[in-house]
Amino acid sequence: MDTKRLKSIVGGSAGNLVEWYDWYAYSSLSLVFAATFFPNGDLTAQLLGTAAVFAVGFLMRPIGAYVMGRYADTHGRKAGLALSVGLMFAGSMMIAVVPGYATIGIAAPAILLLARMLQGLSVGGEYGASATYLSEMATRKNRGFWSSFQYVTLIGGQLCALAVTLTLQAVLSKQDMASWGWRIAFVIGAVLALVVYIMRRNLSETASFKNMAKDRPKSGFLALWKAHPREFMLVVAISAGGGLAFYAYTTYLQKFLVNTSGFPVQTATQIMTAALVVFMLSQPLFGHLADRFGRKPMLLTFGIGGMIVSVPVFSLLAVETSAITAFFTIMLPLMLLGCYTSISALVKAELFPAHIRALGVAFPYAIGNAAFGGTAEYAALWFKKAGIEAGFYWYVTGFLGIATIAFLLLPETKHTSRIEED
Repeated sequence: MDTKRLKSIVGGSAGNLVEWYDWYAYSSLSLVFAATFFPNGDLTAQLLGTAAVFAVGFLMRPIGAYVMGRYADTHGRKAGLALSVGLMFAGSMMIAVVPGYATIGIAAPAILLLARMLQGLSVGGEYGASATYLSEMATRKNRGFWSSFQYVTLIGGQLCALAVTLTLQAVLSKQDMASWGWRIAFVIGAVLALVVYIMRRNLSETASFKNMAKDRPKSGFLALWKAHPREFMLVVAISAGGGLAFYAYTTYLQKFLVNTSGFPVQTATQIMTAALVVFMLSQPLFGHLADRFGRKPMLLTFGIGGMIVSVPVFSLLAVETSAITAFFTIMLPLMLLGCYTSISALVKAELFPAHIRALGVAFPYAIGNAAFGGTAEYAALWFKKAGIEAGFYWYVTGFLGIATIAFLLLPETKHTSRIEED
């Protein structure tokens, strides 16, 4: 791979990491700042409040996906990447400085909600532009390998958020952490987002975008639905199941280990940090396997395997007391999940032609992910509060079944990639 192409992939990935750091800082620290914005009620009630705001952020993602998907198709991939990280800067800075409920009352959770909506718009636009940019910049032979770095950086962002959380917990008292220390993480995220905005303005544009005809069809929902309805619905379905599984086994599990298994907050954070490091490092391996054996075998391994292990894994973790055993139990679904995450963005990009690719990747993905990935934590806590926590385990299993049907209906995009037409 030439130096210019490698620089572009590294640059796009670095920006993706910062985007997802800012997004996950909220989830990583919500256990700490829940009482700041939702002071009344027990821990589960407070977590329901922060989870509801988390879900609303997800509901903004289809809007961001649509607006910035069209923007990236019209004005370029790097322009879309710069706009998305600019919005993330604004949302993160708002969370960093907003006073708590005790100071400004109901305005505090309202501003938190607004900031999360901006972050939702940002991440909604980021996914499509980033997936399209990395897929178009990669070479055909190693497209699965290089595209896997979208989730390397996505998980890397989550790990950075967890690392900052661990550091703050180590150097600050619980009282200082709860009153002001958590804000440091959002200041860091805002500053990094500003730096990456400047960097993304100087990225190279992809050949796929530059080679598009000036009289190309316009990107938009009607054009997308009219020309690609089957692909649209397949992306919604796989994003619903894949997104639900991803957030169930990464974001929510940290709270599950505290709120159900009974681990201390710091121990749960350490378990998830170790698990996610291994998960992150496995992505290029799974991407390489997809280059060699095809996309569908990897996707079906995830779907069928996930249906088999979801209920047993959650059931075992619910009563687990050993941190080491919990770690190895979590690694089973995460390794299956890696078969999906490493190539999920690539598969979607390979389904659509260049003039509508960013929108085709982002918009149906955001619909499925917002409806079921973004609400995973809220659904899990609802089942728990209702006294039927095991219902969530079957909920995950059911949507993995839907995703598996969609995987069966997908073409083998290793051989039918629309990127080859650019």
